[in-house]
Amino acid sequence: MSPGRVLISPSILAADLGRLAEEVVAVEAGGAEWIHVDVMDGHFVPNLTFGADVIRVVEAATDLFIDVHLMVEAPEKYFDEYVDAGADGLTLHLEAAPHLHRQLQAIRELGAAAGVAINPGTSLDALDAVWEDVDLVLIMSVNPGWAGQAFIPATLDRLAECRDRMDAIPAERRPLLQVDGGITAENAADVVAAGADVLVSGSGVYRYDDPADGVRALRSAATRIIAS
Repeated sequence: MSPGRVLISPSILAADLGRLAEEVVAVEAGGAEWIHVDVMDGHFVPNLTFGADVIRVVEAATDLFIDVHLMVEAPEKYFDEYVDAGADGLTLHLEAAPHLHRQLQAIRELGAAAGVAINPGTSLDALDAVWEDVDLVLIMSVNPGWAGQAFIPATLDRLAECRDRMDAIPAERRPLLQVDGGITAENAADVVAAGADVLVSGSGVYRYDDPADGVRALRSAATRIIAS
């Protein structure tokens, strides 16, 4: 999963679901590498969103990596169904996973990339026990549950700290560092400078009349930092 550049993962949470396949095709045309699917159960977070049927629609529309973010209680209940539906990676929340090692191993045994997400109020120290078990670490830059929230500025320091910890891991075992929540072309440069490998953006992409332009705007901001 090692990127040659920053990866863009548009979140369909902000897409027009009545035109979902078209919305996926549009961001692919703009150069997105991944598609982000936010699964919420109305318990771990207050909102209720997608299930396996939506993943199947995305899988039928694209060959891009399908990046499924499980904001749910008891996430292990969904692993088999969602991988069967087309998920290439499953990211569960540390806060919802009392048996984290076992759950991450179960994802990998299904052939999917295993990710762990951490909320803004949770200490990064909690990640220290699982570096060898994850392919991706997701730093939440909002409190999860709703699209369109404002980016929490303290996230930049958390990203930089997490990047420092990850850089101590040998490159061949180093997970990707993803950020999700309030990411736009206006702050993308800052989060890339802080160390992010993967940018998740919903409203920041789908607010454009053509979502491909939203992807290009994020790419332009990220590229300026990488080139500087």
